Amino acid sequence: MQPLNFGEIATNLVINLKINTVDTQSYKTVSANKATVNKEWLLVDATNMVVGRLASRVAVLLRGKHKPNFTPHVDCGDNVIIINAEKVRFTGKKLTDKVYVRHTGYPGGQRFATPKVLLQHKPTAVLEGAIKGMLPKNRLGSQLFRNVYIYAGSEHPHEAQQPKLINLEQEN
Repeated sequence: MQPLNFGEIATNLVINLKINTVDTQSYKTVSANKATVNKEWLLVDATNMVVGRLASRVAVLLRGKHKPNFTPHVDCGDNVIIINAEKVRFTGKKLTDKVYVRHTGYPGGQRFATPKVLLQHKPTAVLEGAIKGMLPKNRLGSQLFRNVYIYAGSEHPHEAQQPKLINLEQEN
């Protein structure tokens, strides 16, 4: 029987402990801030898309929830350009039965409009209201809403930003 070499046993024990320990540096939560956020320009064609589904997907893009470094209190979303806003559609009978209510601020100033009428007079208002309703109701929500640009036609003045065309119908 060989005598025990305590120096060798202690060295093996230290090596085993180092192998089994977890590097805690890799598990730190990283919060995004204004300097570390990577904002992109995205282009969405709203032709023949359902209003609510389009608005919910755009709200996720504006909020930044599709990114791995999402931080709830920071504007870490992308800039979204929506073209052909007048060509959106509604499911069921919402085009004629749904009613948008607004108030002028004067007595008896309550006004009503259906999506059909609203799309004729101000085609971008339908999408603006739907997207704004899906963002937070605070200062962050107001800031996020400034990152969406909605246009009735297929032309937009943001060609210099080189927006990336995405298809929201295929994404989850």
